[in-house]
Amino acid sequence: MKIEQIYTGCLAQGAYYITSNGEAAIIDPLRETKPYTDRLAQDGVQLKYIFETHFHADFVSGHLDLSKQTGAAIVYGPNAAPEFDFISAKDNQVFEIGDIKIKVLHTPGHTMESTTYLLIDADGNDHAIFSGDTLFIGDVGRPDLAQKAASMTQDELAAILFHSLRDKVMTLADDVIVYPAHGAGSACGKNMSKETVSTIGEQKEKNYALRANMTEAEFVKEVTDGLLPPPAYFGMNVAMNKKGIESFDMVFNNGMKAINATEFEVVAEETGALILDTRDNGVFAKGYVPQSINIGITGDFAPWVGALIADVKQPILLVTELGMEEETVTRLSRVGFDNLIGHLKYGFDAWKEAGYEVDTVNRITADQFANELKVGESKVVDVRRESEYEAEHVDEAYSRPLAYINEWVKDINPEEHFYMHCAGGYRSMMAASILQARGYRNFTEIEGGFNAIAKTTVPKTDFVCQSKVLKA
Repeated sequence: MKIEQIYTGCLAQGAYYITSNGEAAIIDPLRETKPYTDRLAQDGVQLKYIFETHFHADFVSGHLDLSKQTGAAIVYGPNAAPEFDFISAKDNQVFEIGDIKIKVLHTPGHTMESTTYLLIDADGNDHAIFSGDTLFIGDVGRPDLAQKAASMTQDELAAILFHSLRDKVMTLADDVIVYPAHGAGSACGKNMSKETVSTIGEQKEKNYALRANMTEAEFVKEVTDGLLPPPAYFGMNVAMNKKGIESFDMVFNNGMKAINATEFEVVAEETGALILDTRDNGVFAKGYVPQSINIGITGDFAPWVGALIADVKQPILLVTELGMEEETVTRLSRVGFDNLIGHLKYGFDAWKEAGYEVDTVNRITADQFANELKVGESKVVDVRRESEYEAEHVDEAYSRPLAYINEWVKDINPEEHFYMHCAGGYRSMMAASILQARGYRNFTEIEGGFNAIAKTTVPKTDFVCQSKVLKA
């Protein structure tokens, strides 16, 4: 028996590849199938089942392409009703893969079809669970994402999750391994650990939601407290996972179309495409195609695309570092942004060399900021999360989280100058590009963000450990 966790940091997502005696199963695969088919070919095994723990909201699954390529059956737990051929598994139903078994444990609460899969080894022992978004390391799945679909309140779903955990998961032996679908950084929970593997016993001891003496009411209150609104693209991804999607190859080929600088602007106007520049924030600040939005490929790229662009049907033109075109297209497809028109051939340098207009961002160093800041007069905008702001911030700075830029941008006085920063420059450059695309030029962005500012003489509030103020 072999179990491999295939973890994708950009989405904080874990897919699982399992083999036994010539047969294989894959749990919660990502959109691109080549990593899985390569493993199958290398191991010389036949994929028998593709197990889905639920209808994912934060990424588009590769279940359909993988099924077409291998002939493997797609399996969902009870209550799932996708618009394609699948096996509707019953609670406690057992599937055989080589010498091992996968037992279906219906664990609703995160969503009503949420299912945990229990792996039983060749000796008949409970070995591991693949818990999807039911149980994370240090947390449990948020119960608010399926409210509309389930016609229930988040409190009602949380109560159902409480019993799923108590009746199906916590009854397992302490040495059973826990393999979740996500880790720290995912918006599917609020207090996930950076660890991606644990045991039932360890989670009973350390996971706040699995306390032995916890009442249902306490569970509901603690699990629902401090939940931030889910990213706007989540509902669209759920629909794509239910209804079916374009093949990854088609999306990939469209995104890989190279468009000359002379044609790029025309194509953007004709298609209404958003120009997405995925280069490093420092490089972007020095020059970019006007009206471009910067979301760097080296950070939490896919989740931020989903949060800031939101509409997965939005036509997109890409500007990337040379050689990063394939990676960018792949990451966009993972979160369902399939309407890719192509990318700027030879990158931004080709645009610049062709003599077209170039825009820049007014960026200064933290030391320059310290010299320019007039305490009590200068306005400072902090685009980090509220919990980061509350832990420590520049005195008298305003908290304006990037995730809510569409709301607070309406309150900007275009005649009033302000300084803007995040933690390191990644998020503040996103904000800067969005503001400039909307006509705002009355700000200065700070290179290195609060991490650099903290090393200067700029007045700051007293530090408070984030674990004490964390809300999400």
